[in-house]
Amino acid sequence: MTEENTTRQADPAPVFYCYNHPQRETMLRCNRCERPICNECAVLTPTGYRCKECIRGQQKTFDTSRPLDFPLAVIVAGVLSFLGSFLAGFLWFFILMAAPIVGVIIAEAVRWVVRRRRSKLLWQVATAAVVVGSLPLLMVSLLPLLSGGSIGSIIGIVIRGLYTVLVTSSFYYRLTGIQLGR
Repeated sequence: MTEENTTRQADPAPVFYCYNHPQRETMLRCNRCERPICNECAVLTPTGYRCKECIRGQQKTFDTSRPLDFPLAVIVAGVLSFLGSFLAGFLWFFILMAAPIVGVIIAEAVRWVVRRRRSKLLWQVATAAVVVGSLPLLMVSLLPLLSGGSIGSIIGIVIRGLYTVLVTSSFYYRLTGIQLGR
């Protein structure tokens, strides 16, 4: 070997800094946009690491809702939830079985009205409408309790409260596609 080969050192690897945190050295790159990212900015996907901006851009492709979908979903969810709350006053104990079914029916009605378009914000707004729709009769059932009501008024409050919790959770799970028991 010549002296030139032995004294020459390998070129040092280039140093990259996170595009979001310029003081952090990193060896990671987004597999979509190729920007350097640190561990905090990296999101693990099935195909490798991506930056948060690329993930947000990818998720926006799944948002297909239109502006008219929001008031339609609120009206349908609120009215049907109110009617279900009215029904809860007659079903008493059976509301434990009926409320999740009512939640699924409301979810399917909302999906039909918005023509199966989807958006995370749309589901959150519709879920809030389900809660608001079930509250008026729950508040009315509180009035006898405030004026020295009996045990019957407490049972009515519990039944309508259970209805609100069960219908809201089953509605939200149905719309968001969360699957339990996997």
